[in-house]
Amino acid sequence: MPQNNIPFIFFGTPTFATVILDELQAKGFLPSCIITTPDKPQGRTLQLTPSPVKVWALSHNIKVLQPETITDEVIEAIKKESPLVGIVAAYGKILPEPLLDLFPKGILNVHPSLLPKYRGSSPVEAALIAGDTTTGVSIMLLDSRMDHGPILAQEEVAITPNSKAPELETVLAHHGGVLLAKMLALWIHNECSATPQDDTRATYTKKISKHNGDISTIHNEEAKYRHFCAYYGWPGSYFIHPKAGRVKITDAEMVNGVFIIKKVIPEGKREMSYDAFQKGYAN
Repeated sequence: MPQNNIPFIFFGTPTFATVILDELQAKGFLPSCIITTPDKPQGRTLQLTPSPVKVWALSHNIKVLQPETITDEVIEAIKKESPLVGIVAAYGKILPEPLLDLFPKGILNVHPSLLPKYRGSSPVEAALIAGDTTTGVSIMLLDSRMDHGPILAQEEVAITPNSKAPELETVLAHHGGVLLAKMLALWIHNECSATPQDDTRATYTKKISKHNGDISTIHNEEAKYRHFCAYYGWPGSYFIHPKAGRVKITDAEMVNGVFIIKKVIPEGKREMSYDAFQKGYAN
């Protein structure tokens, strides 16, 4: 498919953003430059590892910038690309106002919730924790406040009973990418408008840390399963055992209203069935 001639810069970091890039490319949109976070040490060897978005950019021969912060020099480098619009998808850093002012058509953000519900960094997990049956994606115009800008378009997406955060996030990324591709040309050509959010209905999410996965103090069976689904992958769900220490839950299900643990990884051990774990630490 021939490339669309809309000049834009893309800001993003994780796999969620690469899915959106795939959907944009499928409709003929490719950024002239991609901004992502610096390579980070990962694993036991702390090897410097590029973000998924950097890997995507290099595989498509697109220029990449990896600033630690958005400095005046970075803004000048972006300005040289003569972008008409910017796109942000899970970039992970705050964009300063001088950068927002650089784009004649502003910066569009893909957010995986139906704003103003679940503003912030963990909307997918928040929807699962709450037991919501639906969520969605929003295409909004970025302003100086977090997830506050006016909305161009939204699309509702169903949450299946056994949805886990990584798979739900991927589904939302595909929907968000398709919706963004649809709205991008309309926005550039002044064929759509942005509607201010109702701040009185806003709810907020927080950044997730390792301790969020601890279900030791959760006694409601359904709440335990919601946490397992929300924090599946990272940080993962776990409980503290007096002999085994921190025990990560790798597989679980709900059966007749009961949270059933199927597989675990005790601290310093390999994955095993929960039955084997219980037998091994029975005394």
